[in-house]
Amino acid sequence: MLVSDEETARRAAAGGATVIQLRLKGAPTEEIVALGLALGDLDLELVVNDDIDAALELGCGVHLGQGDAGIERAHEAGIMLGISATKRREAAVAEFSGATYLGAGPIWETPSKPDAASPIGLDGLRDICLSVSIPVVAIGGIDASNAAACIQAGAAGVAVIRAVAEVEALRMAVDEAL
Repeated sequence: MLVSDEETARRAAAGGATVIQLRLKGAPTEEIVALGLALGDLDLELVVNDDIDAALELGCGVHLGQGDAGIERAHEAGIMLGISATKRREAAVAEFSGATYLGAGPIWETPSKPDAASPIGLDGLRDICLSVSIPVVAIGGIDASNAAACIQAGAAGVAVIRAVAEVEALRMAVDEAL
């Protein structure tokens, strides 16, 4: 689940989310760290979006886009490193660069990120999953009605923003597809 506030993170955790990515675009590192610390009592994996300094301060994972700085620092610190990919070549390069998981997508169009790349669909997701040996997390336009299709295409999990309200249904769809 990609979240930007404590209430949403707690709701997602209560509904069965196993990983929460803190996505506070443009927020200062101190604000991200404060949110991460407030969520320290939750029993799940925490990942910070785009802010390697916040991730290092929190001792959690970081998710970076193609070409974002911080890969070397993540390796040095031994933290989980996710990298976004929209095609097979990007996925292979990310794995070679040391990513521990990939965020693949957008699978479908999504209102949550209007500047996202063109949707890759289930075929694009499948292609990425077959091209790497690390876990792939599908993102983009995913909800309880289509999450299972992502798992069946090879994804290890799904990430959502707008569908966080239906986290229990999402969790059930993913579990049934595994």
